[in-house]
Amino acid sequence: MAAARPFGLFRNINAKIAAIPMVLTALVVFTGGTIWTVVYSFTNSKLLPREQWVGLAQYERLWGTERWNVAIENLLIYGACMVVLSLVVGFVLAALLDQKIRFENTFRTILLYPFALSFIVTGLIWQWLLNPDFGIQSVIRAMGWESFDFDPLYNADIVIYGVLIAGLWQGTGLVMCLMLAGLRGIDQEIWKAARVDGIPMWKTYIFIVIPMMRPVFITTLVIIASGIVRLYDLIVAQTGGGPGIASDVPAKYVYDYMFQGQNLGQGFAASTMMLLAVLVVIIPWAYLEFGGKKRV
Repeated sequence: MAAARPFGLFRNINAKIAAIPMVLTALVVFTGGTIWTVVYSFTNSKLLPREQWVGLAQYERLWGTERWNVAIENLLIYGACMVVLSLVVGFVLAALLDQKIRFENTFRTILLYPFALSFIVTGLIWQWLLNPDFGIQSVIRAMGWESFDFDPLYNADIVIYGVLIAGLWQGTGLVMCLMLAGLRGIDQEIWKAARVDGIPMWKTYIFIVIPMMRPVFITTLVIIASGIVRLYDLIVAQTGGGPGIASDVPAKYVYDYMFQGQNLGQGFAASTMMLLAVLVVIIPWAYLEFGGKKRV
């Protein structure tokens, strides 16, 4: 057994050597950059980084700023709605496509196509569609419904829901494909047994199929959550953070303070809070996937 260890260590040695640059990049650039950002979030850095320590002053200022609190509130609203609606709509679409319908490949391509677009393109498309002068509101009013009112991007109270529409349009197709892959992995004997026992299809999905698809749901949830935390492009293209600061999000707050406000310390503090949000998602996922009791 002792002689087998060196053999295992040097197995696929070429692949391991080839991976060294990637590992060093991850350690130096990503890990080092993260530590550097956290450290300098406790400084009074402005245009350039400087070691003028101010303790938690940047964080106190951050949470005392109305714009940051609005950004966090928007992210929570967008995130909660995005997670629930994308999972529900994606699963329903996947369940419908799983019925071996005609032209399945065509429908799957159409539903997945928005995901191939960048967030900038998606934001511009929905900015046009939701424009009250020539978008959906204008078209429906031209059809005779003069009282129809639908301009969420110009209403500070509901602007984040206008952004949500664009996000769902782009992201639901990917969720559908992930769910469809999970459904196709379910043994057909389970469906046959459920039909023989007279179990309604909706109960089969809720009590049998969905629990079996737990890994798919967890992975999908992590993908959705990571996209929510770094939401930026869609906001910039669709609303620019307006009206006022009504649709601001943390990523835009970070960008504005670091590159426009020339306040690196405040931007670093906001970046660190975003990092904590990512860890809140990643750590439970890692525990569920790799920790706990080992599966036999």
